[in-house]
Amino acid sequence: MTTLKELAARPERLSGGHRLCAGCGASIVIRQLLAAVDNPMVVGCATGCLEVATTIYPYTAWRTSYIHSAFENVAATISGVEAAYKALRRRGAVAEDFRFIAIGGDGGTYDIGFQALSGAMERGHRMLYLCYDNQAYMNTGIQRSSATPLGAETTTSPVGSVLPGKSRPRKDLTAIIAAHDVPYVAQAAPHRWRDLVTKGKRALDTDGASFMNVLAPCPRGWRFDPAKTIEILTLAVDTCFWPLFEVSEGRWTLSYRPKEKVPVAEFLKVQGRFRHLFKQQNREVLAAAQAEVDRKWEALLRRVEG
Repeated sequence: MTTLKELAARPERLSGGHRLCAGCGASIVIRQLLAAVDNPMVVGCATGCLEVATTIYPYTAWRTSYIHSAFENVAATISGVEAAYKALRRRGAVAEDFRFIAIGGDGGTYDIGFQALSGAMERGHRMLYLCYDNQAYMNTGIQRSSATPLGAETTTSPVGSVLPGKSRPRKDLTAIIAAHDVPYVAQAAPHRWRDLVTKGKRALDTDGASFMNVLAPCPRGWRFDPAKTIEILTLAVDTCFWPLFEVSEGRWTLSYRPKEKVPVAEFLKVQGRFRHLFKQQNREVLAAAQAEVDRKWEALLRRVEG
């Protein structure tokens, strides 16, 4: 098992000096993931916060082979690279044992890039697709995505006399990818670094397609103090809003069970995007958010225990 000291001693594959916001969850996620294995790797990144802030021409923060893809096709790009690599290995032209990672935010994964992602998973390319889920299109103006939670305020689900924020629950993408019967799927959060790194290593060592969905708080879009990123992550997991689990060869396993399940209001009330839910006229939306968390948590427990 990797220790924190060992992890900190590994070379950084995402350098400092990039332009991601203070408190951005995405940079924490990526630094941990890239430290999971020592193999050489090719990283593909969809257009989004991570790409824009780490590859401003003529600079790059990436110390790996790196490909910037369009918003919708990073899974297709990396599946093509992986196929070319296998052909070169068969010919004896490449000796190194490479790993392949496609990275996208929730907009480029849940929505715009879903077709390419589903195709890559179904074809079984040996690659990891990692979604850093910040729950909206943060790079282009904080518009709602299908990862945006029920009741959240965004620029396209504004709070007013007509709407109390987003009117639909978020899509359960992790379960959707698990339904593709790929060898390895996991959900993680970077405040539990050992869990994330362990899952990253398992995913990257999987002989076939793998997928990880990792919560990546956005201080600007979620509207919280950037110093509270880890606190926000802890609340997300302890309220069971963001359960930690993995699906290995079809078997569902819970990675963490809170000693006491905290009400989801504790997670929501520290974020400006949910501030309106604590007004009397929107209490029913708050109750619906709790009911949605409870329903999905109970469904997950049935899968794990079944």
